[in-house]
Amino acid sequence: MSIADVNGIRHKRSALEKAFGQVPAWLWFGAGLFLLFVIGGNRSLQDADTYWQTAIGQWIIDHRAVPTVDVYSFTKPGAPWISSSWLAQVLYAASYAAIGWAGPVILAALGTASAFALLVYALCRRFTATHAVIVAMAATVLSAHHFLARPHVLAMPVMVAWVIGLVNASDERRAPSFWLLPLIALWANLHGGFVLGLALIAPFAFDAVWNAGASQRGSLALRWAAFALCALIASWITPYGWNSLLAARQILDLGGALALIAEWRPADFSSLGPFEICLLAAFGAALWRGVVLSPPRILLVLGLLHMALSHTRNIEVFALLTPLVVAKPLSIRFGRSDGAQTSRSLAGIGAVVLIVATATWAFTAYHTFTLVAGQTPVAAVDVLKERKAARILHNAGFGGYLITQNIPVFFDGRAELYGEDFVVTALNAFALKNVDSFLGLLETYKIDATLLTPSTPAVGLLDRIEGWQRIYADDVAVVHVRDSAARHSVEPRIKPASN
Repeated sequence: MSIADVNGIRHKRSALEKAFGQVPAWLWFGAGLFLLFVIGGNRSLQDADTYWQTAIGQWIIDHRAVPTVDVYSFTKPGAPWISSSWLAQVLYAASYAAIGWAGPVILAALGTASAFALLVYALCRRFTATHAVIVAMAATVLSAHHFLARPHVLAMPVMVAWVIGLVNASDERRAPSFWLLPLIALWANLHGGFVLGLALIAPFAFDAVWNAGASQRGSLALRWAAFALCALIASWITPYGWNSLLAARQILDLGGALALIAEWRPADFSSLGPFEICLLAAFGAALWRGVVLSPPRILLVLGLLHMALSHTRNIEVFALLTPLVVAKPLSIRFGRSDGAQTSRSLAGIGAVVLIVATATWAFTAYHTFTLVAGQTPVAAVDVLKERKAARILHNAGFGGYLITQNIPVFFDGRAELYGEDFVVTALNAFALKNVDSFLGLLETYKIDATLLTPSTPAVGLLDRIEGWQRIYADDVAVVHVRDSAARHSVEPRIKPASN
């Protein structure tokens, strides 16, 4: 090899290093997260709700309409029900139809990675890229438990972009741009969490007015009020109009049922976890460095913290939005970014995108993604189909798979459809907190078969009472069928013990 060849190679290497060196930190971070989430894609499929979310999306595509009543259960047939996540469900269904479960995995990974890339982008305006990435990594760890192929992850980047717009307007003592309104409209079609976006307008408006000059406060408050009104109207641009707001509220009206649903339970500090570690670290840093926030920002942080403590599903909201709320005050206190990139290499950005796309194609082409095995009772459902069981009492987690098999469900993850009393009664009955309540379900809904997880306490009862026979069991589900003469309106007879 000649000296000219060596110099040519060095020149190309130098050009390549320069191009990649000008790729922004947010793209590197987002690309890395995206590939990580695709490679670990089975993790995003560990929720049975993905089944019915995708099924509803396909129903919308097939019927060219959105649902207004329940068409899946035998307990609430024809009951009013709307899907505030209809657009996300359609996207999941279309991606699944195109390339199988790899489609929802890629879609969920794209939504999640975009949200955290946006967080890095916003923080890099205030801090060095290193500090921005560290914060984003901590936020990723806090949120990892909720990275599932469900509508909320597609709405996450919209939420972050919306809050960035509100934060910038508040920081600059002006009203938000009306160009933000398409975001709230998009959010309202992707997920019911858009109500949070509307609710956040008030505290950011309060912060902007609080810090504005006395002569500007009146007009500024009016401009924020006008924006809030327009945002409310924009959120009605859905197939359901303003009814989407009512649907989102029905979730919060579940009351006692929320405590029985894992993602709606309060944060658990019985053992040391990432959330507690990050909270303690943040409080310690605030005490050590004397962090000072304005009263409106303090209220915002406390409000986000209250949401995270009340329901574990809101931890990612706290992790994503709190850094945006405190970014400017902290940058003023500790100095602005000294590492912001001013140049961008289109070649480097294009190369990163090409590499990520190629790696994704190569991995998904030879990897099979599987949805949560513990909530996919394939063999048990085949047995029930052979028996022509029509009214099956089952755990809520099995509802999603049953919907995909065109079997009417007792209930599923749409808790807002069934209501607080129904959900609490059913879950407590399965746990045998009230045996009469469980027997009442069998009679009230004329149950002819049950499909329960082996760990469900009611399985043991069905094994012992006359009129029910176990016909199938595996690690996923246990099936009992009912004798046509069985009646449980009075205390059932116990089977004699076998020798």
